[in-house]
Amino acid sequence: MNYLHSYRVHIAIVLLLFLSGISAGAQEQKPAAPQIGPQLALTPSGEATLLRAKESFSSLSLKDSDLHAEPPLLGEKEETKTFIRELWQVRWRPNDPIDLYVIRPVGVKNPPVVLYLYGFPSETDRFKDDRYCARVVQNGTAAIGFVSALTGHRGEYRPPKQWFVSELPESLATTVHDVQMILNYLDTRGDLDMSRVGMFGQGSGGAIAILAAAADSRLKALDLLDPWGDWPEWLAKTPMVPDKERADYLKADFLKRLEPLEPVHYLPELQSRSLRIQFVDENGEPKEAMSKLTAAAPSAAKVIQYHDGLQFRSAVAGGNLFVWIATELKSQKDSKTESKEITAQTKPAQ
Repeated sequence: MNYLHSYRVHIAIVLLLFLSGISAGAQEQKPAAPQIGPQLALTPSGEATLLRAKESFSSLSLKDSDLHAEPPLLGEKEETKTFIRELWQVRWRPNDPIDLYVIRPVGVKNPPVVLYLYGFPSETDRFKDDRYCARVVQNGTAAIGFVSALTGHRGEYRPPKQWFVSELPESLATTVHDVQMILNYLDTRGDLDMSRVGMFGQGSGGAIAILAAAADSRLKALDLLDPWGDWPEWLAKTPMVPDKERADYLKADFLKRLEPLEPVHYLPELQSRSLRIQFVDENGEPKEAMSKLTAAAPSAAKVIQYHDGLQFRSAVAGGNLFVWIATELKSQKDSKTESKEITAQTKPAQ
């Protein structure tokens, strides 16, 4: 039995069990349980297939896709002396529920917001770590944690051969859309300062942060660590890609699909944002790609090069990694306050 046939049989069995469960529940007249399995449909030929949302993988904007958020579900809420941590499940696509961590500092009303997106293949474990949560909010900002498309729990309903890089156009575009949908949700909460929002992105998360900022002006500050970019060079040389797959990702049609999602093209557009880019030489990012990203950054961007991991760890120890973006967001409030005071002083008397 080949892989594709095996996968279709598996999906068909899941569909049969799912439909059987609905039938049994209807006979017993019990309340319907929340749906936790894959959402399936039958093709005209009778094969089971996963439902998919209408979404453009070549556009950063939500306008070219059809995503509708379901009501968020609160899973857990914990409070310590320093932070309040909530785990929400948000969803705007079938078969792609997102675990979203909202971590707020205790005693701070309407704090600024920083989205944290670590690179593939990171999980959400750090957002469950009390020590991490205490450090990430110690500068008075709320932290919003999640993972990218086809990463961790978000790859549960996909065939094993599909992974973040094999589906790179989808992985990038859908996560850029996720950032905008998450900001829409945060806007509805009423307990965060959505006029001061930043994003920390590492690796693939750095590439996504660049693209998301180009699409959404609500992101005022970006802190990037080893961001991916310059796709032809990156795919040719990154150790992230297995050698046996590399040729597939260097084909003209694959690279063509990545052209609208090139971080190097969008970095120059971020002139009005606070921007820091940090590279650690020994992390294995292709040198040429690092140089291309550095050259594309606006002149006001802060670019830091670390020779090795020891130098980087010394610089960011004790939560110092999170200080820069918190300071940038705080300064935006101070600038707005100063601007209002100047306007009031120069306003003609009535």
